[in-house]
Amino acid sequence: MAARHGLFLLLVVAAAAVAYAGKGKGHDGGASGGLRFRREGGTFKVLQVADMHYADGRRTPCKDVLPAQDRGCSDLNTTAFLYRVLRAEDPDLVVFTGDNIYGADSTDAAKSMDAAIAPAIAMRLPWAAVIGNHDQEGTLSRDGVMRHLVGMKNTLSRFNPEGVEIDGYGNYNLEVGGVEGTLLANKSVLNLYFLDSGDYSTVPSIPGYGWIKASQQAWFKKTSASLQKNYTNEHPRQKDRTPALAYFHIPLPEFGSFTASNMTGVRQEGISSASINSGFYTTMVEAGDVKAAFIGHDHLNDFCGKLTGIQLCYAGGFGYHAYGKAGWSRRARVVSVQLEKMEGGEWQGVKSIKTWKRLDDQHLTTIDSEVLWNRGSNGKELDLFMFMMLILAYINILLSNCIGTV
Repeated sequence: MAARHGLFLLLVVAAAAVAYAGKGKGHDGGASGGLRFRREGGTFKVLQVADMHYADGRRTPCKDVLPAQDRGCSDLNTTAFLYRVLRAEDPDLVVFTGDNIYGADSTDAAKSMDAAIAPAIAMRLPWAAVIGNHDQEGTLSRDGVMRHLVGMKNTLSRFNPEGVEIDGYGNYNLEVGGVEGTLLANKSVLNLYFLDSGDYSTVPSIPGYGWIKASQQAWFKKTSASLQKNYTNEHPRQKDRTPALAYFHIPLPEFGSFTASNMTGVRQEGISSASINSGFYTTMVEAGDVKAAFIGHDHLNDFCGKLTGIQLCYAGGFGYHAYGKAGWSRRARVVSVQLEKMEGGEWQGVKSIKTWKRLDDQHLTTIDSEVLWNRGSNGKELDLFMFMMLILAYINILLSNCIGTV
């Protein structure tokens, strides 16, 4: 029975690869690596895949699944899920946010990485990656893992910014151009930051996980300031900042700021951040362009919560060889960024940022859809505040009219 199940998954994976080979979207020359918003709909969609923990394919067993799922369950279930969600969402960019492979259980880290990313490559989709704390625990060093990712097909991943002394591997940014043929076609209207949040502390007196270092934050601040200057000063000049999204692996301590009353999604385990606060959250707030930050690492958390204008979001665990919770579906996070359309039909800058999650269940269920950011607002709270102010203003007018007729 297990052999049949494994063969079935192999056939599903092979069929998906054949069906989508040659069906790339033909991404034209955008601001960075051909990334740009779609003309039809004015959208740009990102699929986040967190913690695949891929190892040796069919030989690698699943963890924390129901008894009925256990026989024949392997890394191929992770591959099949990735094909399903890519087919359903048709993203403009796939982002792998670390622990893409589980190095300790991988016979050959390079081959494991190739197999983990294979569905995105087979479907000719642009993709980018950062590394987590388990990728380098096999036959490749941390440096080697990132170099391998940068050399793979269709990747937009970069090793590090040129000419900059910086900690870690895989610190880079991507720019997303406006709709082709519009005034903003050759201008970045959405910025994406990718950072190496490290693996484990190298300071003897500081235990636990790594963190985003001062050199990385200095690069981030300089890059953000440069991008904002170009957006507001170069023709065509824009009044507002270009919104940005940030992707890394290990959560910041600020992810622990939320309870069920002020977040969307669930928190089923602790926040496994570094034991010190390196201040990167404050750095993002000061820069002013990042509207949401997306991470993985803690597989049983999948919430979003807003703190001082920035949405902090977990993706939830994706891979079947990663620890999970039996009966709690593996999942992926989708982010859809929408442009504003003028009365004349011209696409302008970003209007809103939305998100939802896809579950690897029978129906590939969509859950927890929400708006993360709206231009001209500070999110849901301000929208509600403005609504209440309008109601109060209307009541005031009614009272004034009543008093005037007495």
